Amino acid sequence: MTDIEKLAEIIKDSQYIVFFTGAGASTDSGLRDFRGKTGLYNDRKYMGYEPEEILSHDFFFAHRDIFDKYLKEKLSIDNVKPNAGHRAIAELEKMGKVKSVITQNIDNLHQEGGSKKVLELHGTLKDWYCLKCGKRDRKSFECQCGGVVRPNVTLYGEMLDETVTDLAIEEIKKADTLIIVGTSLTVYPAAYYINYFKGENLVIINETETS
Repeated sequence: MTDIEKLAEIIKDSQYIVFFTGAGASTDSGLRDFRGKTGLYNDRKYMGYEPEEILSHDFFFAHRDIFDKYLKEKLSIDNVKPNAGHRAIAELEKMGKVKSVITQNIDNLHQEGGSKKVLELHGTLKDWYCLKCGKRDRKSFECQCGGVVRPNVTLYGEMLDETVTDLAIEEIKKADTLIIVGTSLTVYPAAYYINYFKGENLVIINETETS
């Protein structure tokens, strides 16, 4: 039996499947992952700064021009479409097999691919808001009130949304099958949540080995 045939059997026999996805799930849509062979973090020193530094809370407030430029050049999701993987997960949800998708991604592709219950651990680039008046939009904008506008994503140095993480942990606890796709499981605390899985089948689909 091949790995694909074995996975098909697992899906067929499962009652509560949860997907846990990372950047590798979106590479077939044309987006680069972060820590893979051609990942964004292999491009050291953007305008003199490390990518992890640029994507931090302190850097955003100190150098918003460089932060915005990096997002436009390196993390743009304009005109990016869901791939076959996103659509397959959504189809399994329609069949009643997949109960939720927990994602580290900020590209909104699971929702655009048809998934209904998506828990975004790190937020999304499809939601921008003004820190002064609260105005929101699905893309970056200049607010008339003069306030600072930022994406609704978790930057380095910021805490994850506790409501989302609590829901994610509960979903992992309820799963009889957890399918992990496209993540090296090196980003914490998100990767730690895998420890809450007590089900029967743990499946990892990733280009490189994980811990």
